[in-house]
Amino acid sequence: MKPKKIPMRMCLGCNEMKPKMELIRVVKSPEGDISLDFKGKAAGRGAYICRSRECLDKARKARRFEKSFSCKIEDSVYEVMMNELGEQPQDN
Repeated sequence: MKPKKIPMRMCLGCNEMKPKMELIRVVKSPEGDISLDFKGKAAGRGAYICRSRECLDKARKARRFEKSFSCKIEDSVYEVMMNELGEQPQDN
């Protein structure tokens, strides 16, 4: 029996390929709302980030989410994402 393939995704902060389950999905809903999707099931365009504030900050400074979602992201959205990321327990 072949081993199960592990889906890999790239973190927008550190640009490292990691298993999908180790990353958090950032989703732009069809309505245009941007939020963290901890379950990875929300409808919309997704991008992935490590479970660290450093990676979120790097992605923010390089405007990688704005490029990925093709829209301007307000500072308040980043603040909400930082707070949600801080509340999430680390799996490491």
